[in-house]
Amino acid sequence: MLALQIAFWTACGLVAYAYVGYPMLLGVLARVTPRRAPQNAEPGAWPTVSLIISAYKEEALILQRIANALQMDYPADRLEIIIGCDGNEDCTGDLVRTVDDSRVHLRQFPQRRGKPSVLNDCVADAQGEIIAFSDANTFWEPDALKKLVRHFQQSQVGGVCGQLLLTDPATGKNADGLYWKYENFLKRWEGRIGALLGFNGAIYAIRKSLWEPIPAFAIVDDFLIGMRIYQRQHTLVFEEAAVANEETAPSIQAEFQRRTRIGAGGFQSLCWLSPLLSPKYGRVAWAFWSHKVLRWLCPLFMVVALATNIALAGEPGYGWLLVAQATFYGVAISGNRVDGIGPVAKLFRLCAMFAGMNAALAVGFWRWLGKQQTGAWARTARSQELATPVPAKAEERTSVLV
Repeated sequence: MLALQIAFWTACGLVAYAYVGYPMLLGVLARVTPRRAPQNAEPGAWPTVSLIISAYKEEALILQRIANALQMDYPADRLEIIIGCDGNEDCTGDLVRTVDDSRVHLRQFPQRRGKPSVLNDCVADAQGEIIAFSDANTFWEPDALKKLVRHFQQSQVGGVCGQLLLTDPATGKNADGLYWKYENFLKRWEGRIGALLGFNGAIYAIRKSLWEPIPAFAIVDDFLIGMRIYQRQHTLVFEEAAVANEETAPSIQAEFQRRTRIGAGGFQSLCWLSPLLSPKYGRVAWAFWSHKVLRWLCPLFMVVALATNIALAGEPGYGWLLVAQATFYGVAISGNRVDGIGPVAKLFRLCAMFAGMNAALAVGFWRWLGKQQTGAWARTARSQELATPVPAKAEERTSVLV
């Protein structure tokens, strides 16, 4: 019985530490860590930048995304925009060719190979000192690029991550939920202590000199690119004033698939990033263990907590704990069916989100173990595609590397 009790409380404690204890300790450490305010570059001193936008079947959005990039407040003679089109499966490349601006360059790849391969080839062509990355369904605020790039005046900074805000596709208003705000707080605090864990693929930038080609089968390229910078003895920065906007996932199923992919990518990344778990990396190792590795293992801890609780149900107090667990899972199952904006409805949805996220991590683990997840991303439908007509695909079209 003692072994079961130790297993139960250890599992519960690790889940509580990963989601509550670590954020509390991180917040305290961030408060006592001095913050260095970045300074804008002098006129004429901004570095050259290559903005790489990876796209797969984005004909409904690509012209809007390019227009958004061209409207950024950055010296025109120091900016190039590279559109990497993964596969020639719709009119995305044709639409890019219609843009009459010398800053825009198309890399049209005849066959779909996956985002890592697109990034590797586009970075090889990039002329900028700084490489910025974004997605075709992400729209940056006009000053976002300057907010990112100004940090590179500090020689130790190797990469900068901006802040992604989620918008409701129906209203266009901010739709950041409690969990997304929680994650942004962690990014802010981890950035403050010099332990930011990777990037958000929607908005980030790195020094080109620190770029290392990523494996073609990598699943979470943005996380891998960012964490490798620590191995090159540089730091990462979180710049919350560099804002990008993106629609929320159109369905619970789409969000589940996204989290499953991230889970599979997380386990895969340990094959390349395990040295960063060494104590010699200090705060980075602590954050990596606490924020990532323990989180990825939480589905296992939850199973252990439930199984040992069932075995201990006859012991004093453990019966009530089992009732509490059963109630939680019951609330989680019904949470996505609850309407309303009151505290009870929010609690139900929070439980559903937590359980769903860990279920997705568990599925991601099995996909990684079975090598069922690839580097090619599966896109989801955007609201603009339902409202914006797109040109018919030509029956015959020549694929050209521009």
